[in-house]
Amino acid sequence: MVALIGVVGALAVPLVWLTAVGLQQMEVGVVERSAQHFLETGTPYLSHPAAVRDFNPYLPGMALFGLPHALFGAGVFSSARLWSLAGFVAALAAAVAVLVKGRPQARRTAVTGAAWIAACPVVALPLAIGGVDPVVVALVLLALAYAHRGRSVGAGLALGAASILKWTAWPAIPVIVVLLAATKGSRAARTAAAVAVAVAALVVVPPLLADPQAFLDNAVLYPFGLSDTASTAASPLLGALLSAVLPHGKTIAVVLIGVGAIATAMSLIVQPPTTTAAAAHRLALGLTIAILLSPATRIGYAVYPLTLLIWARCTTLVRPQPAPELMPYQGTSSPVLPPAAERF
Repeated sequence: MVALIGVVGALAVPLVWLTAVGLQQMEVGVVERSAQHFLETGTPYLSHPAAVRDFNPYLPGMALFGLPHALFGAGVFSSARLWSLAGFVAALAAAVAVLVKGRPQARRTAVTGAAWIAACPVVALPLAIGGVDPVVVALVLLALAYAHRGRSVGAGLALGAASILKWTAWPAIPVIVVLLAATKGSRAARTAAAVAVAVAALVVVPPLLADPQAFLDNAVLYPFGLSDTASTAASPLLGALLSAVLPHGKTIAVVLIGVGAIATAMSLIVQPPTTTAAAAHRLALGLTIAILLSPATRIGYAVYPLTLLIWARCTTLVRPQPAPELMPYQGTSSPVLPPAAERF
């Protein structure tokens, strides 16, 4: 009940009020324009962007949330804000369903955890104003839920879906693949990796080939703070301060991000995560390092590590059930199975 009140107060009420008065984040217009441009040209990116509003820093899949606006015109129910919220709710609900399938006693714990995620200020605020990061992280949580159940294809599909939206989802691929390798074997890991990469390539490659320079300007240089046009959303974290204060500060920040990525990758090799919670913690740590050091970072990216930490707790409380074991051989012609009520 307390978590539900938190969702209403932190998300539902601000969302309704902001929608009524017509206030929204710039991202809403960017996503809607990218969908319109995709329908007209086959790519969601403008060539030669100059002003901040010209840039689309997302991967091509993000334009999907703007298609209702492009197809049916402006309106409350066609807004990209509404559809990104719907994507977040659907992905989070699916993550809960996967996590508790066959474990009705764990449903309340998982639902409460999901409600606290939605009520968390770093999640509720972007959802209310039209931010896009919550839907990305919700798909990562879905991938973790599938990995928790040992379902490699589901994990790969969820990772692929997150990876066509924003670069911030890509670090989850090696972490979850290593988790599956450590818990379910190399075949499951290869399957998840192949599915994720195939989905990502299917969506990302065509716009890349359609206009490589536009893709580079919008989806690579601008979001990583390497463009001549600075993002207005940047926060004064370590990477931004290095870029502003030191000569060649951007280069130093990028090198430090590379060092952090290598260190995280080495940790996956030396000590692979063997639980979903451990994988979520490792991913949260790696993303925190990247967020702090990125030249164009912003404090809103805290949605990733904080949400991962909450989900790690949920998966710890909802442990996978061991496979039913045969009872000791008692001299009959075949092993004795436990009663049906105990097996199911």
